[in-house]
Amino acid sequence: MDFQFSDEQRMMKETVYKWCVKELGPLQEKIDEEDWFPPDFFLKCAEIGILGITIDEEYGGLGGDVLMQTLAIEEMSRICPALGMTYGAHSNLCANNIHKNASESLKKKYLPPLVSGEKIGALGLTEPNAGSDAMSLRTRAVKRKDRYILTGTKMFITNGPIADTLLVYAKTAPEMGPKGISAFIVEKEFPGFSVARKLKKCGMRGSPTGELIFEECEVPVENLVGRENNGVGVMTSGLDIERIVLAGGSVGMARQALDYSIRYSVEREQFGKPIATFEMIQQKLADMYARTEAARLLVYRAADAAQRAARGGKGTELTRLAAAAILFAAETATWVCDQAIQIHGGYGYCLEFPVQKLWRDAKLYEIGAGTSEVRRMIIARELTAEGFAKRGARCGRN
Repeated sequence: MDFQFSDEQRMMKETVYKWCVKELGPLQEKIDEEDWFPPDFFLKCAEIGILGITIDEEYGGLGGDVLMQTLAIEEMSRICPALGMTYGAHSNLCANNIHKNASESLKKKYLPPLVSGEKIGALGLTEPNAGSDAMSLRTRAVKRKDRYILTGTKMFITNGPIADTLLVYAKTAPEMGPKGISAFIVEKEFPGFSVARKLKKCGMRGSPTGELIFEECEVPVENLVGRENNGVGVMTSGLDIERIVLAGGSVGMARQALDYSIRYSVEREQFGKPIATFEMIQQKLADMYARTEAARLLVYRAADAAQRAARGGKGTELTRLAAAAILFAAETATWVCDQAIQIHGGYGYCLEFPVQKLWRDAKLYEIGAGTSEVRRMIIARELTAEGFAKRGARCGRN
């Protein structure tokens, strides 16, 4: 499989990294220490054209592919993982899902301001009692004439405290279980919507995360995304892409932690020589590099599978590849950042050294977008389903 980047992908990759070094690098300490979100972040992202990478040009986007989107979040996460996650929630979880599933009128209304950075997007799925078991969500949507009335609570919503446009899931037919879920576009100005609180996190500080309240929130019927009671289709169609794109964030953090560790081990001397000459440090660096490269190639392969699936390709193994990509990339990032702390020693545990921030940030991707445990369940389910299908075919021939 050839992963030679196109000129457009290479330019995007280089542009995002250079922009992040210049614009976000000097703000890192303030972002982390104060849990501060730069208010002009999305407008500046729009200036370099990265808010609508996978959105068609007619809505202001670039019409690019999943790999390009993944590369953008990877490069941003090398410098600022928190804002990389916020960027992903806006451009992928919200805008891309609207682009894939909404009516033409909704796309024309909501996508251009999301691509221009005028509006900020978020996805409202997780609830206080519905995390890994997303199908058990309790938010209700009852149709009354020309409105749906939403009642419920969403928790751990990235961009929730600052979002203008939210893609929200609710049950329109609770008696149907997962088959009774619908998706809606909610604006923050809609009556009945409010932000209950901004959550305090140990990592990914600067990425606003919140609890949202829908208290008889009035949503126009035309803001239904897709068909009523077909929200699971909207949800599942976006999860594979979400996992692949966010996995790019983990790869970015692992790469940066490795870069910091190489630099420090070459400069730091003990017993009269650089610690990079010590075999145990060399072993750590070699293992960090090998795992990071393996994660990166798995993520890129999953992105390629997503593109082939979008073109109608068969046998792309997309669901299990997406789950494997974020499973391995997230656990690799956590492990690599932990090794980086060990290489830096006492300095790595001090707040003025950046590796501790990567260490705190990396853990979240083992939890968000489906925990590592859920990802393993998905992979095993996909593998055994194929095995059972082959077994059934053999039995039929017998």
